[in-house]
Amino acid sequence: MPPTLADGKICYLEIPATDVARSADFSNKTFGWEMRKRGDGATAFDDTAGEVSGAFVVGRPPAAAPGLMVYIWVENAAATVKMIVANSGEIVQAIGGDPGEITARFRDPGGNVLGIYQEPG
Repeated sequence: MPPTLADGKICYLEIPATDVARSADFSNKTFGWEMRKRGDGATAFDDTAGEVSGAFVVGRPPAAAPGLMVYIWVENAAATVKMIVANSGEIVQAIGGDPGEITARFRDPGGNVLGIYQEPG
């Protein structure tokens, strides 16, 4: 199914990486993102819903502190936290850090701080 196209939709992310292969492996094993090579040779990814794509970029500092936060939707936050740690990520805010929400924040292998979000109920 083709992605939803609509004005204002977030469609593409560039994620800083110090080691593209390591970041790609982490994202694939932890979140199931599909990896591919773009025409220019860059490593790109597509999320599991086929709605958001992006690429890993070198030579750019990581988003190492929460500012603009990107959250990845997950079915089971507790299981995903275990996957993050198992795949060389670091939990920087455990589940429960955002009262009323089921979220956690983590540092990926490239040093970026991202979040996970589980729908309540």
